[in-house]
Amino acid sequence: MVMHKLLLSTMLFSAASLSFSEDGSATETVTQVYFGDTHLHTSYSFDAFLNNNHSADPDTAYRWAKGQPVIHPYNRARVQIQTPLDFLVVSDHAEMLGVMKAVRNDSDLFGKLGLWDSFKRWSAMRQMNDAIDTDTGLAFFGRFLPVAAQGEGHIDPVADPSNNISDVAIFGDTTEVSSAAWNDIVNSADRHNDPGTFTSLVGWEWSSIPTGANLHRIVISPDGADKSSQYLPFGSDQSQYPEDLWQWLGETQERTGARFLAIPHNSNISKGYMFDTTTLRGEEITADYATRRMAWEPVAEITQIKGDSETLSELSPNDEFADFETYEHYIQNGAVDYVATAADYIRPALKRGLSIEQKVGVNPYKFGLIGSTDSHSGLSSSEENNFWGKMATDSTPETKSRAGADPDARDGWNMSASGVAAVWAVENTREAIYAAFKRKEVYATSGPRMRVQLFAGWDFPAGAAEADDFAAIGYSHGVPMGSDLAATDGADQAPSFLLRAVKDPLEANLDRAQIVKGWVDASGVEHEQIYNVAWSGERELDADGRLPSVGNTVDLELVRYSNSIGQAEFAVHWTDPDFNPQHSAFYYARVLQIPTPRNALFDAHALGIDEPPKGPKTIQERAYTSPIWYQP
Repeated sequence: MVMHKLLLSTMLFSAASLSFSEDGSATETVTQVYFGDTHLHTSYSFDAFLNNNHSADPDTAYRWAKGQPVIHPYNRARVQIQTPLDFLVVSDHAEMLGVMKAVRNDSDLFGKLGLWDSFKRWSAMRQMNDAIDTDTGLAFFGRFLPVAAQGEGHIDPVADPSNNISDVAIFGDTTEVSSAAWNDIVNSADRHNDPGTFTSLVGWEWSSIPTGANLHRIVISPDGADKSSQYLPFGSDQSQYPEDLWQWLGETQERTGARFLAIPHNSNISKGYMFDTTTLRGEEITADYATRRMAWEPVAEITQIKGDSETLSELSPNDEFADFETYEHYIQNGAVDYVATAADYIRPALKRGLSIEQKVGVNPYKFGLIGSTDSHSGLSSSEENNFWGKMATDSTPETKSRAGADPDARDGWNMSASGVAAVWAVENTREAIYAAFKRKEVYATSGPRMRVQLFAGWDFPAGAAEADDFAAIGYSHGVPMGSDLAATDGADQAPSFLLRAVKDPLEANLDRAQIVKGWVDASGVEHEQIYNVAWSGERELDADGRLPSVGNTVDLELVRYSNSIGQAEFAVHWTDPDFNPQHSAFYYARVLQIPTPRNALFDAHALGIDEPPKGPKTIQERAYTSPIWYQP
């Protein structure tokens, strides 16, 4: 193993790479790292509106993301992101899209009804407006949502139809309402798209929630209003099965020419369904299913406001950095005790994918990793000291602490100021960013803009980790994150990895860089191992490969930290010391910052209390690269 711990003060955040034309000739291009959010809700989402986001529309979301000051939709303060984003997806819920805003505005876009039904609708709309005014709108609106099955097991499409909205008919036909909202969303995206400077991607959220399991997907398209206006987003009120979503995407793509990909998110509260050993219908996973799933879902969300989904200590007992930003609350808060399974977390899912591949020949869980916020305030806020909560109502220390006395309640104290999607793309355009997602050359951070790049290969030249043309070497001698590493003819040769990580210039120093490996042996048993491959200071590994803590400079009273520990950059050339060429494996990098104050500590001190009523006071922010897979 070769390890370097160097300061690379001249390191650039662009990278030369090779691209290939249709005739196979290679040309040199340049990739840049861009940061964005693929999961952001505005006032067009029913739950966002009913939680007091009545004014932050797509235009507000884009202006905030670009770094402009905007008015907060609930507390009406002037707010502004500290570091602007490079790209954004407004992903409002397809279900009841724009309906709550139209109810509030007494819209004449609702379909025509008879006299009696019109009176009932008028009465319901008055009641709903009263509920919104008294801050009880979300509870009142529960009668209009799909009824989640209460039983255990998989969903029976006959006995438990996915569209079980009984009272929604009182509104009449809401197609015109949702169409108007959708047109505003896609037109706003086109207005704010500025190729080379800022990218807006069209998208929405398909919000499947069978048995209360969060199986939502974010759908993204690189195409503009000319194609997006030809369809209305597919929602879980049409089907709660992902296979039906994929089929609709394929049919719509053929009909309109629009392109799509879907991103599973928030798997930590999926009740064991997101990355199961069977399909949602309880059928065996086949090669065809695995192929279709990876064609439509090349990337998964690993971290967001509702917690981190990498792994838990009960699933990865030898990982001292497991249990990061743990969120143990299902959608139906308090109704069911939280139970974690391997199907709810990313690292176990990556291992499970290798096991399934041994049986059917295709890996259904061969996905890249990103982070995003899932903010419903229209503000993509993942900065600990500039965090505005998930819902608009969570935006002040007082409203955040409403349920703070109840240790089991889901409230603002549980929420994580996370996350960010990072992509390595040739330029900041819709086409280039979409292409990066498709090839999985993406990574996640819990908020800070850490620059991380990972390559794997069999024959990197000496000095590659410190070279000025680091990325050009990586691309020409290996493969980047998100790729497959083809087996070599050298029977005993182990793969090597080039890793560079650079701190966010406005944030904390780095503690360490790790390579996380998962593999399946010949008997089908799953394994994992974490290697510390670079670190700050003069610490030394113990016999088990563990590293002493970096320390903690956080002043809990002043809510500040010092960069007197840690390191700004890491450059690593690492070779797997335990490689077995017969074992399928994946490798991803995890980069940790030194401890810093967590968002709840800022709010606790603002309230004049010593510490948050729940959750940690400090946080070690981190980045996760997409894996690289080795297949014998």
